[in-house]
Amino acid sequence: MKKKLVSVLMATAMSTSLLAGCGNNAAQQAADTAESTVEETADAAEEVAEEATEAAEETVEEAADAVEEAVADDTDYGTGDIKVWVADNVVDFTNQQIEAFKGAHPEFSGYNFTVEPVGEGDAAGNMITDVESGADVYAFAQDQIARLVAAGALEEVEEENAKAVKADNDAGAVAAATVGGTLYAYPITSDNGYFLYYDKSVVSDPSTLEGIVADCEAAGKNFYFEINSGWYQTAFFFGAGAELTYDTDDQGNFTKCNSTYASDAGVVALKKIAELASSKSFQNGSAIGEATNVGAIVDGTWDAEAAKELFGDNYACAKLPTFAGSDGKTYQLSGFGGFKLLGVKPQEDDNKLAVCDALAAYLSSEEVQLARYEAVAWGPSNLKAQQSDAVKADEALSALAEQLQYTIPQGQYPGDYWSLATSLGDSIISGELTAESSDDDFMKALTDFQTTCEGYAN
Repeated sequence: MKKKLVSVLMATAMSTSLLAGCGNNAAQQAADTAESTVEETADAAEEVAEEATEAAEETVEEAADAVEEAVADDTDYGTGDIKVWVADNVVDFTNQQIEAFKGAHPEFSGYNFTVEPVGEGDAAGNMITDVESGADVYAFAQDQIARLVAAGALEEVEEENAKAVKADNDAGAVAAATVGGTLYAYPITSDNGYFLYYDKSVVSDPSTLEGIVADCEAAGKNFYFEINSGWYQTAFFFGAGAELTYDTDDQGNFTKCNSTYASDAGVVALKKIAELASSKSFQNGSAIGEATNVGAIVDGTWDAEAAKELFGDNYACAKLPTFAGSDGKTYQLSGFGGFKLLGVKPQEDDNKLAVCDALAAYLSSEEVQLARYEAVAWGPSNLKAQQSDAVKADEALSALAEQLQYTIPQGQYPGDYWSLATSLGDSIISGELTAESSDDDFMKALTDFQTTCEGYAN
């Protein structure tokens, strides 16, 4: 087509030249220019057409590949056994879900799935002791993740699954499943933490600690907060901006203590604890079943039914309140958050690993998290599941979900830390430190505390 077009135009140019006469240089130059322009245009048109043809061919090939992948998953995943560890109270539930998983994935029919009752608190220790004999897929508490990664007991979450996990779950749960910027586990719950239960006929506004205390004092009711617990106590310190975490080595040994308790932030926190303890409404504790004359209490979801029974129609829940610091600033009470995670053990067989990944993704999905909540009342980490009517109607879980935005996932702490934290709280309960103590006295107590904490990592 290009040659034909050029020939016609060349003939036209020659005719024009003959009519103009051989001596007409201007006309000849014009004809030459026209011929050159036409050839360049034709070349460009042909190049564009060739590129378009190649692009179309590539698109067709890509579409064909996509169709081929979509219509036929005839991968031979082989055969094998997959061992799953979950808490005793969800063994039956997990077996039911695995049956549904098998029905949805006939390509995995060569695998036999066995579910064994191993609690989240024991799973990590068992895995680290003998990774090879441990479960292929297992649930564990988030404070064990660093040890499991160091022991080589956790496979990184597959890339596409990792994208889904990060998009679908709350930030606290994702952070709990992450080590060194890498996602190593699938979150399945966001339900271990503490928040406020209160009698709404007593507490008019649960948003500030000062308001709660004033309302309880006015009504002659008690406000419970376990200030001599290393778990609850952190609400004040982390809220004020102080830090206390530990690093571990590959064997799970504590190598470094990262603490800023002996700081202005620490003094603000400890002074506020002492101020709370000076109220006539204050009672040290966190178990609503053991509390009396309660106006408000800081507790967890495990006591939701007891709280409903105690408060009756006046039952209410909220995130932890803010507090006014001695420095004139306002702080949000923080603390630890707890999450249940699902891990996959590294596999030598890539096909078996693919099946384990698929199972973990399924058991941590929105649908299964919601079904698990309905079966055993575990609070989901999946954002859409959290917004379901059933979960939103659960006042305790809703309050906890809001509170978990302000917490940090609990990591590993030496056993001695917990007794040391009890001693720090006891120094206030006994009156050794009071709301009238000097900043120097508070700083000395915190310096001693921090130095001892650091010593646990040597």
